[in-house]
Amino acid sequence: MNCFVISPMMKFLRNLLYPISLLYGLITSVRNYLYENAIIESTQFDTPTIVVGNLSVGGTGKTPQIEYLIRLLKDNFKVAVLSRGYKRKSEGFVLADKTATAETIGDEPFQYYKKFNNIIVCVDADRTNAIEELEHIKNPPEIVLLDDAFQHRKVKGGLNILLTAYNNLYVNDVMLPTGNLRESKKGAKRAQVIIVTKCPNSLSEKEQVKITKKLRPSIYQKVFFTTIDYNNELKGANSITLNEIKNKDIILITGIANPKPLTAYLSDNGLKFKHLKFKDHHQFTIKDIVEIKKLQSNNAVLLTTEKDYVRIFDKLENLYYLPIETKFINRKNDFENIIKKYVEQSSRNS
Repeated sequence: MNCFVISPMMKFLRNLLYPISLLYGLITSVRNYLYENAIIESTQFDTPTIVVGNLSVGGTGKTPQIEYLIRLLKDNFKVAVLSRGYKRKSEGFVLADKTATAETIGDEPFQYYKKFNNIIVCVDADRTNAIEELEHIKNPPEIVLLDDAFQHRKVKGGLNILLTAYNNLYVNDVMLPTGNLRESKKGAKRAQVIIVTKCPNSLSEKEQVKITKKLRPSIYQKVFFTTIDYNNELKGANSITLNEIKNKDIILITGIANPKPLTAYLSDNGLKFKHLKFKDHHQFTIKDIVEIKKLQSNNAVLLTTEKDYVRIFDKLENLYYLPIETKFINRKNDFENIIKKYVEQSSRNS
């Protein structure tokens, strides 16, 4: 089984590559300097754009945050979600329709498309081209949500939301390949909103103040704290609850950057399981599926994430996923007012 683990040797190699981290940091800093001084131009569109991203690679909860914004806006505005479509087998601009699959548009865009009615979902590595395409379709969007586009400087986002995980704050990290940062910590200055994600439910206001001071936000930046809200009703071919599978053999399959919050939640709820851990966005092969089926003796329950489910739901039986949502620990209304005010005051919707 091609499971993904970080070994001591891998950690040693990452530290050994620290000089490359310094070089990579220099390259990204020069790139940002060119954009910030208009030596390389960014395009700002009339259609309002909200960028959701991070400074690190994966594991900060971008997908549930995008879904939160969709739920917040979809009843009052025509919403489009634009993604790169990571690891898709298509090229260029693709507008999701009834023929879309995880292979043609990517797992996360396919999840948005299947989950929400009356929104536009599209993929394109060139976000500038994609927004131009969107502005010329029939019934164009009134708001474009850019998924994982914080480093895509060719588009100047109207509102930038930066996510950082509670257990791996960007201020405590270093550049790739030694650490997980895609660019310097200084890149955080581009965000108007910083969200600390995957916090404990019981995170106190005192601790929030402590973390906020560590992040050192500018006066124009607002910091919020969210947690993962799990739905104990599992989804799949039918619906069952966590309690109904407690005494069954459970195989947990994950292909996400950081499955630790999920495994901790299941363990805290008294579930015992065998965990098959794959790397983020893993493309399950026929061999993977065959080996999973071999482990599925005595009609064991297969449990996975929603992002993984959209890639393998048609290949495995007795497969379920645990739905999750972003939940603000406090000041939810303050965050929503920032979003609504931006969209309502934009040039197209004013």
